[in-house]
Amino acid sequence: MAAGHARDLQLPYLETFSKAAELCSFTGAAKALRLTQASISQRVQALEKALATPLFKRQGGRVLLTEAGQKLYDYAQQILDLHRQARRVISGQEAPLGGELSLAASSIPGEHLLPALLSRFGQKHPHIRLRATVSDSMGVMAQVERGEVSLGLVGRKSDNPHLDFRYLASDRMVLIVPHDHALGRRTRISVKQMSRYPLVLREVGSGLRHCFEKSLDKAGLSLADLRIALELGSNEAIKEAVIRGAGIAILSTYAVQKELKSGKLHAVAVRDLHCDRDMYIVHDRRRVLPLPARLFLLFLEGHPIAAATP
Repeated sequence: MAAGHARDLQLPYLETFSKAAELCSFTGAAKALRLTQASISQRVQALEKALATPLFKRQGGRVLLTEAGQKLYDYAQQILDLHRQARRVISGQEAPLGGELSLAASSIPGEHLLPALLSRFGQKHPHIRLRATVSDSMGVMAQVERGEVSLGLVGRKSDNPHLDFRYLASDRMVLIVPHDHALGRRTRISVKQMSRYPLVLREVGSGLRHCFEKSLDKAGLSLADLRIALELGSNEAIKEAVIRGAGIAILSTYAVQKELKSGKLHAVAVRDLHCDRDMYIVHDRRRVLPLPARLFLLFLEGHPIAAATP
């Protein structure tokens, strides 16, 4: 085969193309690869010229892959992975997998699941930088959709067609009261009995609040039927308010393990209030997942999360 024909078969700058696709930004790719933005643009144009088709489209200040770009990205990852395998087999040197894993999580997975997960993941992939933030579920989904993070861990789904949700873990909600409360010796009460006491709630937008309201609706009730004393933006603040006698609360069993074991709080089951939920890992299906995010998903598949019990 002539040299010219061999060059025609080779697709140039797949690493540059992949980085721009993962970051949805030529500027971000230039920074990550220590090149100028003009160099990134020129390399992408050369690849598009070789394939005679556009690979990116501009949308909202970001660059997203076209349908052809999506297909090429899958092939590019296979090719780059083969390069890594060839280096390892021939030279005996393992190229460290680097990059950044950017995550956002709602309060329960962020405060009670993510620290242990990231610790184990970091031990397995020490060259990957880890960045995580914690907010409520709606805030996390907004960050994922804006492309500010690659993956989100949330306590609810949405009907946003751009977002893809995968099961992460199950969560059980429980009514908590102070140890010296009138309900402190009860193991089970009715929704009607619960409604007699002041209730401390999570804020609008949290997955826990969403789950609780859906459970009330199934029981034929709404928040209007309850005595709402406080609305607070964190589980820690709610626990402290309950301990100090401000009211009772529905919280995740993940969030109250220490206080239940120490006796500061007491858990009570509520009949007719089925407030269990699933938690999910979410990503924007319009964007490709960078290698660190794909490795984290594989890691989660191999490390299932056990449910907490009251």
